[in-house]
Amino acid sequence: MEIRIQDIDHIREAAREFIEHIGDRCIFAFYGKMGAGKTTFVKAICEELGVEDVVTSPTFAVINNYELRNTNNDAGIRNSEFGIPKNIYHFDFYRIKKLEEVYDMGYEDYFYSGALCFIEWPELIEEILPDDAVRVSITEQEDGSRLVSFS
Repeated sequence: MEIRIQDIDHIREAAREFIEHIGDRCIFAFYGKMGAGKTTFVKAICEELGVEDVVTSPTFAVINNYELRNTNNDAGIRNSEFGIPKNIYHFDFYRIKKLEEVYDMGYEDYFYSGALCFIEWPELIEEILPDDAVRVSITEQEDGSRLVSFS
């Protein structure tokens, strides 16, 4: 599946299209160069899912936890009563130096909780990434648009 984000003004539309294809999958690994738009796209997804908190990059915290409060969202996503968990965990492993740091934070409690997990810089934890993680690639195109690819 491919979604083109023509510009920042169309990112929410792209987020809604992405959400339509989430299904029952929970772990999403976002690959892309620095500045490709990973955090911006995750932010748009969270907002479309109904997160009311300010969504920011977890670069220094490594993980941010967002709660889905608005369960009647325009994207048609099921709420926690119907299968989508109340929490979203947003990871940024850019500053991880050793895999032991990820073990120490108890990553399994998050990855296997059934909550939505959006992971930036997953290449740094590839060996512990769940097999069923959806690999999402964001690449900047020559015209400045972004191409989001996943299956």
